[in-house]
Amino acid sequence: MVKHQPLQVYEKQIFVSFVTGIYGCRWKRYQRCQDDSSRWECTWFVILCSSFFLLLFWAYFWLVAQNDFNEFNWSVYNRTGEWRDETIPILASTTVGFSYDPPNIYIITLSESLLVLATLLTTISGVVSVDDIWADEWDIVLVSLQATAPFLHIGALATVTAISWLVAGYVVRRERSSFQMMVLVVYIIIVLALYLLPLMFTCPCIMDRHSLKPRPDVIGRRGAPMLAPENTMVSFNRALQQGAASLEADVTISVDGVPFLMRDRTLRRTTDIMKVFPSRKYEDASFFNWTELRSLNAGQWFLETDPYWTVGSLTSRDRSRIGNQTVCSLVEMLRLAARANSTAVLNIRKPPPDHPRSRSWFMDTLWAVQKAGISQKRVTWTPDTDRGRVRGFQQSSSEKLSVEEMRQRGITSLTLHYSQFTCVFSFLREYLANNVSVTVYPVNEPWLYSILWCSGVPSVSSDAPQVLRKVPYPIWLMSQNAYDFIWITSDLVSLAIIIVIFAFQKWRMSGIQNYNPEQIMLSAVVPRPNRDVNTMKEKLIFSGESPV
Repeated sequence: MVKHQPLQVYEKQIFVSFVTGIYGCRWKRYQRCQDDSSRWECTWFVILCSSFFLLLFWAYFWLVAQNDFNEFNWSVYNRTGEWRDETIPILASTTVGFSYDPPNIYIITLSESLLVLATLLTTISGVVSVDDIWADEWDIVLVSLQATAPFLHIGALATVTAISWLVAGYVVRRERSSFQMMVLVVYIIIVLALYLLPLMFTCPCIMDRHSLKPRPDVIGRRGAPMLAPENTMVSFNRALQQGAASLEADVTISVDGVPFLMRDRTLRRTTDIMKVFPSRKYEDASFFNWTELRSLNAGQWFLETDPYWTVGSLTSRDRSRIGNQTVCSLVEMLRLAARANSTAVLNIRKPPPDHPRSRSWFMDTLWAVQKAGISQKRVTWTPDTDRGRVRGFQQSSSEKLSVEEMRQRGITSLTLHYSQFTCVFSFLREYLANNVSVTVYPVNEPWLYSILWCSGVPSVSSDAPQVLRKVPYPIWLMSQNAYDFIWITSDLVSLAIIIVIFAFQKWRMSGIQNYNPEQIMLSAVVPRPNRDVNTMKEKLIFSGESPV
């Protein structure tokens, strides 16, 4: 006795089996599927898909956000007061999520369900936390697409082409349903959108290599803080050794008028103030005098915390030098720049209103520059205040201004975050034509350095000059004609493969549907090799019949 089963049951099972296949599920799991579990399968399918695509985006975000790991850890430090590498647990949880492979999607244990849900909730909470602590960092995803879009496009094209095997097997059956037509229409729209997507790309490195500008100069941002403690003499020396053309430092004014180098508002993170002045550990660094500052050790924290996992590569001599570093004065750094025939960029933190030097801090800075013996034309002044009093310096601004406004204010350069660069790119040629220099920060990864190089940016500010030194040429560069050829060829090959697959599946399904289900069942009773039996079962399934 044979009864008809609705084809929608099998259709649902096929698509659930395919999509969950991204987690390692195989076709034989589909064969073990029970009809009464279809509702749970759909629910589990949605959960697994949501987890996978969210984890995929999350992993891509952290891959490109490596450029700003230092900024992320510093943001967390400012909130918690503790300095540690907060990216490790995030990356570890992402790896665990990707490594999950359900042994059987149709027999899900409670522990497996809890693991997947925990991974999903952890990822969602991570996204929310980043949006709260580090909301501006989402911009790096859009910036990174200028480097990765051509490669992501090829990958997406290959994936959609491979999916055509299952889509074709699903929609070319003799029986038709509205859901089948909807799947086919959605698939066609996605394929056509992918074929035309390169028309929307903006990739600076798709250009004629003869139009490539000179290699951007690298500015050592706080020296080379991944190789030595930031804002110390060892760090600035390392930056020059790694090919930095300029040195950038954070300047604070002491209570007795000595400009010194310190990024944080307090001294807790980068000195041993907890041992020397424990009762003043939360006090503003600018309220210490120079004698007190000079008594602090500014290198031991680097050896103890190993913030960039580089201490293990240091020699014993390097460790000794770093362990004896003290707070660096502005005069020391400028003298080093003068001896190296380099330039300097000063990010000055204006003292608070109740500070004794709140009115004379700029004079203290001028005095330090004169004492160091460096030409004022080789020093860039970044504060937007008191520009009229420091006419001899190179003036820089952190906001996008018109050329006319910059001339009126005496500004000769722009220092912009890389997230602002996309809106400045159209004005870059105008800036450079009017002798306005543009520096982009922070640039620590080769892919970002490469797209800025292709865009014609003259200089970048980096925490990792040792990394950028190993980039003598953009990591990829392609002419427009070459890319057009790859794009059109990929589309045509994909289209040809999809047409062949649909034709083959149509032929295959028509052959299967010509068999009588009762004949298949009777033939299956005769002992045959496993391969023949499986073929008969498959034909029976696709015929829409099953035994009672």
